[in-house]
Amino acid sequence: MRVVVAPDSFKGTVGARDAALALAAGWRSVRPDDELLIRPMADGGEGTLDALAAALPGAVLHPVPGCTGPDGRPVTGRFALLPDGTALVELADTGGLPLLGGALAPLTAGTRGTGETIAAALDAGARQVTVALGGSASTDGGAGLLAALGLRLLDDTGADLPDGGGALPRAVRLDRTALRAAPAGGVRVLTDVTNPLLGPGGAAAVYGPQKGADQDGTALLEAGLRRFAALLGGDPDLPGSGAAGGTAYGLVTAWGAQVVPGAAAVAGLTGLDEALAGAGLVITGEGRFDGTSLLGKAVGEVLTRARRADVPARVVAGESADPAALTLTELSGDPADARHRAAHWLTTAGAHLARTHAAG
Repeated sequence: MRVVVAPDSFKGTVGARDAALALAAGWRSVRPDDELLIRPMADGGEGTLDALAAALPGAVLHPVPGCTGPDGRPVTGRFALLPDGTALVELADTGGLPLLGGALAPLTAGTRGTGETIAAALDAGARQVTVALGGSASTDGGAGLLAALGLRLLDDTGADLPDGGGALPRAVRLDRTALRAAPAGGVRVLTDVTNPLLGPGGAAAVYGPQKGADQDGTALLEAGLRRFAALLGGDPDLPGSGAAGGTAYGLVTAWGAQVVPGAAAVAGLTGLDEALAGAGLVITGEGRFDGTSLLGKAVGEVLTRARRADVPARVVAGESADPAALTLTELSGDPADARHRAAHWLTTAGAHLARTHAAG
């Protein structure tokens, strides 16, 4: 029997690739003769680069040392270069909230490091760029990213603005003279949100407080994004343009990027539909499985494609109120142990599913 193993990451415990390998190891311990196809999943947020690099043949990971982190400290970026010339970049690598170490910087955090990573990918010969958005620490509309690619954002004295969304209200003029051209193959941004750039459902109002902005800070960030949009142009109402603090807006407007639902794009890149053809079961999962898992998330995408292919599916989760999901907490009996030894319990879950499938 063919079994497709396609989990998302179990955030904070096990990445998607290692989760898939653990589930597969458990299954093989019971049914060693089955054909197992490993297809780690992601939705465009943290872990997307690792999931794709693990699943795509010929992907080569390249480190980019000395990139600018969200608070200005140096960090190491990464991109994966595929044989067809596509570069995969993950914003969270250089602009993610965890890089701040708990000291949130809602007004000064920026996306410059992601632009530096993209520039390195272009220098390495990338002909197309796919950027996974998610986990962003900033609300700068992608201004820092574009600055690293040559865009200048100037104040009323003609000086370059510092990084961060809090500086954007002081912008007076843009200089696109040195802005690098987008790669010939185009740019895609992967996201699991549909927020516009501005307004009550926009990047600042919805996500600013999660990044540490108080009421005044959120208003300042909104004003900055509005000012940036007035200078850069484009459509700030485009669904998804508010992703990653408006980084999607910046890439769409300055570089003609296409906003793509992340989970669907990952499924397409990894050949999930082809793997499901003729399969007898698909196993997917994530750390917490609930109603939101079906709204543009990786697990929901797997379940949708499994139904379309008429393949039975099982969900493994760290925890869930859904009785149809097999949880690591249920197997362990101890939530703390389930988190601490997630890989062990995922292996146990794989073995449990193999036994119950054989019995049923």
